[in-house]
Amino acid sequence: MNSFDIQSAQTDLQNKNPLSILKAALENFDNIAISFSGAEDVVLIDMALNIKKDIKVFSLDTGRLHPETYQFIEKTRSHYQIDIELLTANRKVLDPFVKEKGLFSFYQDSHQECCGIRKVEPLRKKLSQLDAWITGQRKDQSMDTRQDIPAVQIDTVFSSNEKQLIKFNPLLNWNSAQVWDYIEAYQVPYNKLHKKGFISIGCEPCTRAVLPNQHERVGRWWWESGNKKECGLHAENIKK
Repeated sequence: MNSFDIQSAQTDLQNKNPLSILKAALENFDNIAISFSGAEDVVLIDMALNIKKDIKVFSLDTGRLHPETYQFIEKTRSHYQIDIELLTANRKVLDPFVKEKGLFSFYQDSHQECCGIRKVEPLRKKLSQLDAWITGQRKDQSMDTRQDIPAVQIDTVFSSNEKQLIKFNPLLNWNSAQVWDYIEAYQVPYNKLHKKGFISIGCEPCTRAVLPNQHERVGRWWWESGNKKECGLHAENIKK
C-alpha cells in the first residue's frame, strides 16, 4: 500500500471532473481495477484508456444476467481489446442455497441473501487482492442511498485489518443525461436493453423496464420498498 493521503484527496477531488478523479486514481495506484456492469462503467473504461492503456477491469457474472448483458460484456471486451475478468459465485455455497430455496427465493425473502452469494462474496474475494477500485456510482442514481457519495473514500466494508481498500467514484456529480451524452459523442458500447426501457440493469429476474419519468432504480427489486434498492456492493459504504 502506498502513502496515499485520503483526507487531502477527498478535499481536492470532491468537485473535480471525472477525468481528473480517474487520473488521480490511476496515477496513485497500480493495483487498481474498474468494476464494470453498466453504461457508467464503460464511460469510465473509455476515459481510463486515455490515461493508461493497461487498465484492469472485472465484472460480476451472477449466472442470472440478461442475454443482452452477456452480449454487452463481450462487445465491450472486443471494442476496446481489453481483458474483462468475470467473477462468479462459489459453487459450494451457491448450489446448496439453490437446492434449499430454489431459483426465486428473493421474491419472498428479499434479495439480500441471493445478492450476498452471487455478488458480494465474489466481489469481496476480488477486492482482497486490490489496493483500490473504481466504480460508476452517481449521486442521482438512488432516491434514498447515494446522495452523499464522495469522490474517494476508504471502503470500510471491503477493507481488512491487514489492508485498507480505497474506492474512487469519478462520476459522482454526473447525471444520467451526461453519461448518455458521452456515450453518443464517443460511440461507446452500451447494453441493448437500454433501448427497451431498462435504465438500471441488474439480474434478469430482478430488473424490469421503467416508465417514462420514473426514477431509474424503480426497475430494480421492484417488489421491495424504495429504501432497499442496494444489493450490498455499496450500501454500507453509503451509510458511512
